[in-house]
Amino acid sequence: MRAKSLTEQARRAQIVSAAIETLADLGYGATSFKQIAARAGLSSTGLISYHFKGKQELVDEVYAEVRGKFAEFVLDRMDRSATAAGELRAFLSANLRFMRAHRSHMVALLQVRPYVSTADTADDDHRKMADLLREGQQRQEFRDFDADAMAIFVLALRNGVLARAADHAEVDLDLCERELITAVELATKRG
Repeated sequence: MRAKSLTEQARRAQIVSAAIETLADLGYGATSFKQIAARAGLSSTGLISYHFKGKQELVDEVYAEVRGKFAEFVLDRMDRSATAAGELRAFLSANLRFMRAHRSHMVALLQVRPYVSTADTADDDHRKMADLLREGQQRQEFRDFDADAMAIFVLALRNGVLARAADHAEVDLDLCERELITAVELATKRG
């Protein structure tokens, strides 16, 4: 398979960017190549078909693009704390700050997640969260609890806030960030 030229890479990036904005505005069900082409300023949907084999490949590319940007944003903010409790707080805060700074990306991610053909990373997210919680327990930062069960709860709380904020732009993300962090700290703190 031949390498894509810089022009082809730029066109693919343009299409993915337009797809993210279209998905965020219209939702998965109403998004079509026609709307994406119009948003990207393309003369026809054929240009999308030239660069992507079909909607599935474009959905997978949108997912990979946003997921990568999201992971980089969150991980960059987590590497600053020396404690597991600080890492957990930074993780939760970074998730909501990504939503605030990149709302279209987060909404698009939530829209396409059920439709991606690639392996979902939910199990990996759960494993990493459970490992962080176990680390906090070993350091005596967190109380005794089942780390796998607590990871389910923490991620469900986070996912719930993100889903609600995606559907309702008026959600106060600053307030949600404070309350989410407080709820998780109360659930995990020692003594």
